[in-house]
Amino acid sequence: MSVEAKQLLMHDFERKVGSVLTVDQAEEVMKILSEQLSLYDLERSVSNEFDIEGEELLEAYISAKEIEGRSQKTLERYRYTIEKMMKMIDVPIRKISIFHIRRYLSEEKERGISEITLEGNREVLSAYFGWLQKEGLIDTNPVANLGTIKYKKVKREPYSSVDIEKLKESCDCIRDKAIICFLMSTGCRIGEVCALNLNDIDFDEKECLVLGKGKKERTVFLDDVTAMMLKRYVDSRSDDNEALFVGKKRGTRLTPAGVRYILRKVADKADVKNTHPHRFRRTLATTLIDHGMPIQEVATILGHDKLDTTMTYVYLSKNNIKNSYKKYT
Repeated sequence: MSVEAKQLLMHDFERKVGSVLTVDQAEEVMKILSEQLSLYDLERSVSNEFDIEGEELLEAYISAKEIEGRSQKTLERYRYTIEKMMKMIDVPIRKISIFHIRRYLSEEKERGISEITLEGNREVLSAYFGWLQKEGLIDTNPVANLGTIKYKKVKREPYSSVDIEKLKESCDCIRDKAIICFLMSTGCRIGEVCALNLNDIDFDEKECLVLGKGKKERTVFLDDVTAMMLKRYVDSRSDDNEALFVGKKRGTRLTPAGVRYILRKVADKADVKNTHPHRFRRTLATTLIDHGMPIQEVATILGHDKLDTTMTYVYLSKNNIKNSYKKYT
């Protein structure tokens, strides 16, 4: 609080209490008020110092996660979520309690933030404070006893076999058909597909070496149709670009945005709704599980460290569950 603001407040307060208190009482009250305002200014000063400490701790956390191999996109999400929380709570990092976190999440919900986003934010904050506690930088994790935020889970169905055929038939060129076949056969993330080079493909073994999240390498496989389509596409090219998939006009490496545009164009022509790269990944996971592949092996193909993550990709149809029930009963 500025000196001018403090003087104005005290003058106004003194005028109001002077009419109801004795002179001695008014002097005592003004003395107490002056002391409290001084403590307030001191606390705000300390808070600013701790704000600096909070920023330093956040940078240390981001650096630690970067060393662990988190993607730049993930690191940006961590930073944004944590910085937003710190600014809205406006309390030194060591003094943040579960009550602050609850109030923060409640205010976010009132602003219209969805439950699924709030749960994602809670997970980020829990991981951050958990790391601070593990490193001995804070005594307790204020999010540790905060329960998960329930949200309505949307049923994300995979493509049907008819959808896939309609998409293939609606392609204007061999490249687009090769992209759709490749996404369906490998379950690769869109960023992984765009980063691939020609020499990453082993046509003899019908497999491909992929650099996934956390810079972890894994091998994915090509079915016979995908291997054939991919070979036809590669043989049809006349450019010297090392990228696996390139633009038709400029011959430069396709970007994720470019692949999404291609899929939207093909999907509109095929009249297949909700077409996006990640749905191919979900479709492959579901297909493999339906055909009896152990979930541990499916997780390896998708590049998941946790089986729980893989399970979120698997769509268990009512008919499949009913048939299994009949089989085992």
